[in-house]
Amino acid sequence: MKTTLKAQLSIVIGIIALLAVSIGMLGLYGLSKADEGLKNVYENRTVALEQVSRIDRLLVQSQLALVEAIQDSMVATINIKSAIIEKNIAEMNQTWDQYYKSAITPEDRKLADVFNADRQKLINEGLLKTIAALRDGNLAEAGELQDKVQLLAVPLRKSVEALRKNQVDQAKHEYELASSRHETLRNLVIAVIIIGAVVAGVLGQLLIRSVYGELGGEPSYASGIVHRIAAGDLTVAINTGAKDQRSLLFAMKAMQHKLSQTVGDIRTATETVASASREIAGENLDLSSRTEMLASSLEQTSASLAELTDTVTKNAQNAQQANQFAKSASDVAEKGSTDVLKIVDTMGSINASAKKITDIISVIDGIAFQTNILALNAAVEAARAGEQGRGFAVVASEVRNLAQRSAAAAKEIKTLITHSVAEVDSGSKIVAEAGATMDEIVDSVKRVSVIIGEISSANSAQRDSIYQVNQAIVEMDGVTQQNAALVEEAAAAAESLKDQAVILAQLVDTFTLHEASVSASSSSAQTTSRSPSKPRLMGHAPRRLPA
Repeated sequence: MKTTLKAQLSIVIGIIALLAVSIGMLGLYGLSKADEGLKNVYENRTVALEQVSRIDRLLVQSQLALVEAIQDSMVATINIKSAIIEKNIAEMNQTWDQYYKSAITPEDRKLADVFNADRQKLINEGLLKTIAALRDGNLAEAGELQDKVQLLAVPLRKSVEALRKNQVDQAKHEYELASSRHETLRNLVIAVIIIGAVVAGVLGQLLIRSVYGELGGEPSYASGIVHRIAAGDLTVAINTGAKDQRSLLFAMKAMQHKLSQTVGDIRTATETVASASREIAGENLDLSSRTEMLASSLEQTSASLAELTDTVTKNAQNAQQANQFAKSASDVAEKGSTDVLKIVDTMGSINASAKKITDIISVIDGIAFQTNILALNAAVEAARAGEQGRGFAVVASEVRNLAQRSAAAAKEIKTLITHSVAEVDSGSKIVAEAGATMDEIVDSVKRVSVIIGEISSANSAQRDSIYQVNQAIVEMDGVTQQNAALVEEAAAAAESLKDQAVILAQLVDTFTLHEASVSASSSSAQTTSRSPSKPRLMGHAPRRLPA
């Protein structure tokens, strides 16, 4: 994958920055090591050397104080000098503890142990015993011990010198190490600087070659070509290398060639658009007149449909009224059928009552018959009684007569009731037949009502359909009116398009083209002019719809 110029610049800047950071890190590392060496020399050598010197001074001061106490031999002087010596011993012990903690090498500890042994021997066997003799007032012993102190101070002095020499040697060694590190870091920094300079030079040269290859020439040359093309001169010659197929100048050359072709095509298309716009304007006028004719036909059709709609609406209204009448007749027939059913029920009730009366009359006839028999028996008994039973015989005779008349009346009533029952049965049959006839009438009226309802629904549907057709024609009329307006707008747009084509041709004429491009554009224009024109719209006048 080809690396972009931005990526190349980023890589070069990144490498240079990395080299600069490396040099800075090496410098910081060197400073850190130098600081560490100086700190080590100060803390481990200079401070330790000062501590050894301080112990040595305190020993010398203690020896001088001891000599002064022996020479003066005064109790007060001895006490003062003894206190000074004891104070110096305590301070020496404290300083020695600090020094011994800082002894970091085996050689330091070995010399420190020797020095400490000599120091303890001098203090314990020399200074402290001499002070004790002086405090006891034994000056002769104190003098002898003072000589011993001088003898013990000799190896201690050598130990002090050995410690000092060791500290100086260690400091010198630290210095030599620091100097060696400094020299190594200096050489390394110099090498990195040289390598960085070489790498930066090589990368810079490669970047220059890459940028020059991307541009294809000097930036000023490319800028001049761009300005000439921007001014409309498409004939400017762009010089590129023989094998250059990816530079900016090569792309500009291809752009110039393509732009020349495009401008030529635009010029040809402009002429074609101007011619087409004139044809469109003429055809729009023809289309406008035919659209007006179509609008007039649609208006007549709409009026005829309006009359047809009124007629169908009236038929629908009449059908609705007939449907309402049929429904009313059906309701009346149903009511009559209901009344007939009620009459049938009433006749049944009368028939049942007559049968009950017949049964009652039969009971009365039986009672009259039994009464007649009882009266007959009473008459027989009265006859047997003779004169005593004559009155009873008269009563029995009257009762018998009454029973016979009751039986005769019951027979007549029974005959009448039987005749009435027969008449009621006949009437019930007639009423039942009338009910069946009423049911048939109701069914017929319902069927007529259904048919009239269907006719009414069909009329309503026909009315709705005609209304929809009328609405469609109204919408078509509206669309036709809109089309007429659009035709006028299209005519205006065609005129505006022609004006814009003229302006576009003037703008294209500002570009200067090669003769080859001009010839190609001319041939393209001729080809366009020879191409068949599109068929004109609305070739036939619209037919009028039947009213």
